[in-house]
Amino acid sequence: METLNPQTIILLCVFVLFCLIFLLIGRRMGFSQGRRQERADWEGHKLREIVKDRLKASRAVIGGLVAEQMAPLLPGFPFDPGDCRFVGKPVDFIVFRGMNEKNITEVVFLEVKSGTGKNLNDQEKRLRDAVRAGRVRWEEFDIG
Repeated sequence: METLNPQTIILLCVFVLFCLIFLLIGRRMGFSQGRRQERADWEGHKLREIVKDRLKASRAVIGGLVAEQMAPLLPGFPFDPGDCRFVGKPVDFIVFRGMNEKNITEVVFLEVKSGTGKNLNDQEKRLRDAVRAGRVRWEEFDIG
């Protein structure tokens, strides 16, 4: 049997060392790529969920806005739809009771609520409180 000379042994050791280094670098790159892919998948899934939630919320808001404007046409609405004027903010309607009969007897600030958000916001509460306290008046403005 033939013995290996020192140069061959050194070359074999260098070759094995390069193979080990190559395998370790490849493994590390694989783990790194796997983590990046996992994070991208998670973020993509999370992004889809966020978009889905936002679209759902947007549809609910739009549905609420449509319902508010259509409220006078719904059964059980307590006022004559012809007496109602849509304002939108800070109150949904101003009802001029009796306007269709040319005899306004009352002015009503009407806030329509639908869905789960039935609480008044701060601005709506301040308007309600001003009306209840009688802090309402008539003004005229002459542009001529």
